[in-house]
Amino acid sequence: MKKIIALLLTVALSVACIPMLTACNSGKKVAALICLHGEQSTYDKNFIDAFKTAAKNKGLSEKDYVIVTDIPEGEACYTKAAEFADAGYKAVFADSFGHGPYMAKAAKENKDTQFYHATGTGTSVECPDNFHNAFASIYEGRYLAGYAAGLKLNTMKDKAVDNNFKVGYVGAYTYAEVISGYTSWFLGLQAALDQGYTATMEVQFTGSWYDEAGEKAAAETLISRGAVLVSQHADSMGAPTACDTAGVPNVSYNGSTGKNTLVAYSKINWVPYFEMIIDAAQGGAAVAKDWTGTISTGSVQYAVEKAAVDGTASKLSTIEAELKAGTRKVFDCSKFTVTITPPSGAEGDFGVNTNATVDAAGHLTAYNADVKDNGDYIGETNVIKTVNGVTFFDESTFRSAPYFDIQIDGITLLNAKF
Repeated sequence: MKKIIALLLTVALSVACIPMLTACNSGKKVAALICLHGEQSTYDKNFIDAFKTAAKNKGLSEKDYVIVTDIPEGEACYTKAAEFADAGYKAVFADSFGHGPYMAKAAKENKDTQFYHATGTGTSVECPDNFHNAFASIYEGRYLAGYAAGLKLNTMKDKAVDNNFKVGYVGAYTYAEVISGYTSWFLGLQAALDQGYTATMEVQFTGSWYDEAGEKAAAETLISRGAVLVSQHADSMGAPTACDTAGVPNVSYNGSTGKNTLVAYSKINWVPYFEMIIDAAQGGAAVAKDWTGTISTGSVQYAVEKAAVDGTASKLSTIEAELKAGTRKVFDCSKFTVTITPPSGAEGDFGVNTNATVDAAGHLTAYNADVKDNGDYIGETNVIKTVNGVTFFDESTFRSAPYFDIQIDGITLLNAKF
């Protein structure tokens, strides 16, 4: 009889463990990662790989952490975050912008757990002390990848029309994060062009972080409109596949696509941040509520790929050193112009440029960004600085999440409404 009871207890415990195996093992329950998609998404895979690497670097076993994928930006995120807190995990991290409000809700109800969120703006308004936002100055990496693209264009002068190269960009949403990304990439590309040559860019949005068919179609549209090189801020292989099929050079995000037409890529390296939160979860120093990694901290990375021209890596090393030293600014206001137009609601019209003050040549002299993000869409912080004679838009200093939402001249939005 005792053997039968023991067997029944074993079965019951096994069944109870099915919903969350990690919560039933003998691990230390240090950290949990919540992902919007799975490893098929280059964005989420970058987080997953970094999380596993950080855990290994800190001596954790697979029993000490848990990763869940395909968690929507909704109540499912709150439910999962609360479950992890109840199970005893000391740190819970979510990787997508839309997870933010649900992570904050879980944080308010679970004071003994630290909650971390990527790309969010929540800590700039009222939030609990155990809620954190984090991002990195990826605009530096995008600028370098753009510079590699510009060097590539210098070898494609037969593709220029009246000495102007037309390039394309596949964007997910019309968020500041995406705008900051495609603008910094375009500025890097322009900076690399040989004298006498210019570039213009068209942006096609998909309205989704991950839509392989939509991203492929967007890239095909840009190519059909004359783009001779394409980049992206979207998370699937759709755009790189379209470019490879058409033989069009491209720049990816979050890692190598392995395509023959790939010139370069940039990504955020989340390992340093994950190591910080693992340390904090085990009694180490607390993590800042709003944290920004940089290229100097190893949080921004880039790589030159097979379609890049000879000498690209060496040139990018020089540019990287200038960025680290502060002698080169990605958003140097002397390098772009802004046209101020009233908000009309028409497609492709931002309207936010009305927050800008420009000189006679169209260069920014002041810009009130919506840094606090109170939901009122009112710019309250002047983010234009002048240091050592250089006037620049000071991105990701006043908060970790990007706030560059300006439409600069030379970039046309094909299907965006603001």
